[in-house]
Amino acid sequence: MTLPDIPLSPAGADRTFQVDLRGLVDLLSHHLYSSPRVYLRELMQNAVDALTARRRLEPAAPADAFGIRLYADGSVVRVEDDGVGLTEGDVHTFLATIGRSSKRVEKIAEQRADFIGQFGIGLLSCFLVADEIHVLSRSAATPEAPAVEWRGRGDGSYTVRTLPASARPRPGTTVTLTPRADAGEWTRPAQVHTLARHFGSLLRHPVAFDDGTGGPGAPVNPEPAPWARTYPTPGARSRALAAYGAEVFGFTPLDTIELDLPAVGLKGIACVLPEAVPAGRRHGHRVHVKGMLLSEQAEEILPEWAFFVRCVVDAESLRPTASRESLYEDDTLAAVRDALAERLRAWIARAAASDPDLLARFLQAHHLAVKSLAVHDDEILRMLLPWLPFETTDGHSTLDEFARTHRTVLVTSSVEEFRQVAAIASAAGLGVVNGGYTYDRELVHRLPEIRPEVSVADLDPATLTAHLDPVDRETELAAAAYLALARDALAVFDCDVALRTFQPASAPALLMDSREARHERTRSQLAREQEGGVWGDILGALRQEAPRAQLILNQLNPLVRTAVAIDEPELARTSAEALYGQAAMLSRRPLRPAESSLINRSFLDLLAHALRKDS
Repeated sequence: MTLPDIPLSPAGADRTFQVDLRGLVDLLSHHLYSSPRVYLRELMQNAVDALTARRRLEPAAPADAFGIRLYADGSVVRVEDDGVGLTEGDVHTFLATIGRSSKRVEKIAEQRADFIGQFGIGLLSCFLVADEIHVLSRSAATPEAPAVEWRGRGDGSYTVRTLPASARPRPGTTVTLTPRADAGEWTRPAQVHTLARHFGSLLRHPVAFDDGTGGPGAPVNPEPAPWARTYPTPGARSRALAAYGAEVFGFTPLDTIELDLPAVGLKGIACVLPEAVPAGRRHGHRVHVKGMLLSEQAEEILPEWAFFVRCVVDAESLRPTASRESLYEDDTLAAVRDALAERLRAWIARAAASDPDLLARFLQAHHLAVKSLAVHDDEILRMLLPWLPFETTDGHSTLDEFARTHRTVLVTSSVEEFRQVAAIASAAGLGVVNGGYTYDRELVHRLPEIRPEVSVADLDPATLTAHLDPVDRETELAAAAYLALARDALAVFDCDVALRTFQPASAPALLMDSREARHERTRSQLAREQEGGVWGDILGALRQEAPRAQLILNQLNPLVRTAVAIDEPELARTSAEALYGQAAMLSRRPLRPAESSLINRSFLDLLAHALRKDS
């Protein structure tokens, strides 16, 4: 295969890219924009920017002098504005050159404060729903300039011509689209009106919609943002903001928090979710930039721990990405995130100081979020740690309530450890907190910072064992043979067996075995199996004296008293295995395969023994 001859340019000569507009539109639709519906947002955004520029030219004009009008009747979609308009030179510069924007020409940094868009590709989004774009414009900056018409087509061609002033008597721009047959989903009159309200409900300029039926145009944004309105009382304002949050998010907020950051022109509300959400699930927030909806899923506006609220905000100085569907991560966004986090902390502080009922309802639903915050925020820790709920041997309780009864607070390192000891520790009068859940152990250990009279320590198995009463010597001697058989039967699990008395009497046995001890025994076993090899040397260097598990039988339990009196060796071994299996299941930790096998075997052996006895 030979390549055709290609004429070469002189060395160093400049050449221009050949742009495939259809390919570019396909790229926009599949990789930049989330949906074809953004075409209307881009048209409205261009209209808003044009009105902003017109306002610069005529700052003394009445507030409602300039507006935006939308029209859709099923055959065309039209967006008309009273903005600054374009001259013929502007059209050639800004509409016929892909990638250039009037906002880029000069003073970009300054214009960012006034215009929503910064990229010259917005008009191309119209090719997502139409094959031809018709623009008719007349400049307000150059009143003597004629009207100018631009027609762009999806194949990359366009035409420009000037028209008499009568073609557009007033300055401004009208963009008209003739939708393709497959774009009806986005261009039907009702859908256009819905999209206009969706994107433009908070715009400062008046926006009207006409569906071509001859009736009066329906306002798209009839009222300013709810936080920008005046109300007769603070209660009326609070109810109005809550109603707006319910309308936007679909739930009645537990409370609403007003957000106001004048430095970046941000206003809005945070709605506190009435129910708990899974830890780490970050809800999207509605972010408007200068009134135009930018995103409904802007997670980056708040820190990760603030998953108990959903926000709707309108900002002046936040920077959108190229698609204008998310926020650009820069120093301004980082500062806004920190400032909003401080507003949420202040709300929690106010609730703690002045509204205990609200605080209680909030903590009931969102205690995990507050715990995650308290770990890193000393102020929140001091305010709320005593009121946070924890699982304890007294049931679910706040640390403040628990510390009134227990001056020494013991905390477990895992959920399974707590479940192993909870009933016995409670009966022995020990105050134990379940430290196995996220943040809990770390937070409980900081309780003395707020309550100096309380001491906190990790639960040591020896501490609990010390509260179990020994049996008398005669009972110990009588049970010696059984205990020896039981130790032999459970040696495979590195488990010792002891006889004690403790409450509640309904508990036949207590298995004392921590996760760390099991891991150490597993490592020791691997070292023994690998002895002499490279891995054996490595594991041997890491090996410590492996602590043994301990099965403590309760002499107060009738079943145990019957078991220790068994004089048949095999039955004694089987009963010890059954007691171990029952205690392991009560700990609710995952069972090892050998333990599951032991439970099944001991049950079947006991059943077989009972059947033989009956026969």
